[in-house]
Amino acid sequence: MSNLENKSIKPSKQLRSKALEFLSNRKKNAILTEIIHHLDTGSDVPSCLLSIEMIFTTLLKDRCMYIEIIPLKPIERTAENEYKIWLLNTYEECFSKVLDCLDSNSNKIQTQGLTTAIALLTSEGKYPLETRSSSDQCYIPLNKLKSVLLKLLSSENNNMQLINKYTEYILYNDILFNTWKLLPSLTQKMSNPSDVYIENYLNLLEKMQVYQNAEEKLLCGNEGTTFHFDENVAKKVLNKIWNCVMQWKHSKKSHKQVLIVLLERVLPHLEKPLFLTDFLMDSLDAGGPVSLLALQGIFTMIQVHNLNYPDVFTKIYSMFEPEIFHTKYKARLFYLSDLFLSSTHLPENLVAAFVKRLARLALIAPPEDILVICMFIGNLILRHPGLKCLLNRVSSTNPNIDPYIMEESDPIKSNAINSSLWEIQTLQQHTLPSVARAASFINNPLPPTEWDITKHLDNTGESLFDKEIKKFSKLVVLAFEKPNGAALNRGEKILHYWNI
Repeated sequence: MSNLENKSIKPSKQLRSKALEFLSNRKKNAILTEIIHHLDTGSDVPSCLLSIEMIFTTLLKDRCMYIEIIPLKPIERTAENEYKIWLLNTYEECFSKVLDCLDSNSNKIQTQGLTTAIALLTSEGKYPLETRSSSDQCYIPLNKLKSVLLKLLSSENNNMQLINKYTEYILYNDILFNTWKLLPSLTQKMSNPSDVYIENYLNLLEKMQVYQNAEEKLLCGNEGTTFHFDENVAKKVLNKIWNCVMQWKHSKKSHKQVLIVLLERVLPHLEKPLFLTDFLMDSLDAGGPVSLLALQGIFTMIQVHNLNYPDVFTKIYSMFEPEIFHTKYKARLFYLSDLFLSSTHLPENLVAAFVKRLARLALIAPPEDILVICMFIGNLILRHPGLKCLLNRVSSTNPNIDPYIMEESDPIKSNAINSSLWEIQTLQQHTLPSVARAASFINNPLPPTEWDITKHLDNTGESLFDKEIKKFSKLVVLAFEKPNGAALNRGEKILHYWNI
């Protein structure tokens, strides 16, 4: 009976024992075949992978599969060479089976499959199967690395977990650089890939960096091995693959993901960033978080690349709708709007429109957003002292005859400059003291410097409530009266009507 069928011993221990037995006597082909067969059954897969990893990393290190090839001379058909060829074919077969584990539904099997594949790839890099012209240069078996990447960039399975695991390996400069070199062949520019493929591709691209890691670590290099990370090559590859990515047909989800990767990773390295103008303009009209991300891209283009976009303020103005308070990107909108409106040379009637729109939205905004809006309005008035006229009319304007036109899409035509900030005055009656205090800024002289709204962009309703509780918690008095048996306390109303 096979030891693998012994129920009294854990399968992992049996497999390890089998692997050690094979390595102690490498002529026992049946043992290796038995381990591979056990992997095919689908049971104890992680333990099988560990055993296969142990066997072949040892065989590679001991050069048991190395056959010296002499040009123009056929390989000698000796028994030793025949055995090496068998081992080599078995190794290639096992590597394919290891890669198949990356398609498993089990996260544990997927992770172990990737770990084993990289371990085998690393051992082959250190101890190549073929004669190389220069032994001091770092070598990576690109065909195997490409096979790993093809599995990561699956068209059917979302491999976020595996890609996160792969980031541990791109901390090594040789893996990072060769991954860059292989990406163009995996971009599928001739056809529209699936949404799953695009998501996996963008997730991987988001983890990649163009510059070599500060610590010069090599995964496939031996001691004394040299490696040159060419950052210019990485940039050229990034430009090449990004041109293909932009031509893909994107869903709403991948559209947002493309913008995130563009802003956080790609844009600083593009050779011709102005070619993105049309894409960013179209994205502005998509609405929701896509528009906000596109707005950030346009700000970068205006600031760094001198893009001229005269309608940008109208577009920002249209984004301030009640729905913005229910998205996780609202902080980004406030931050970018503050940057766009930071210039003191903007027309006052334009800035007045933003002040009024913000004030009107403050009436229906969550408390944490009202605080930001009040500070934002105060900062705009500090930058444009002429807007103090909105404060001077607070007590004299009837809200029912407010000249401001909320429905007007053009901020210049909204007639906000002739209105007042009665909305902020109304907020002084808010039930939360912190909101009421924030709204009272219109009754006092403005501070000499602007408020830093970035410190308050991440506030939540719970945090405001906790702050209010902490302020008054020390004022709570504990009233305690010693109980007198089962009798009611003195002063209870029920004693006036019942004898208990």
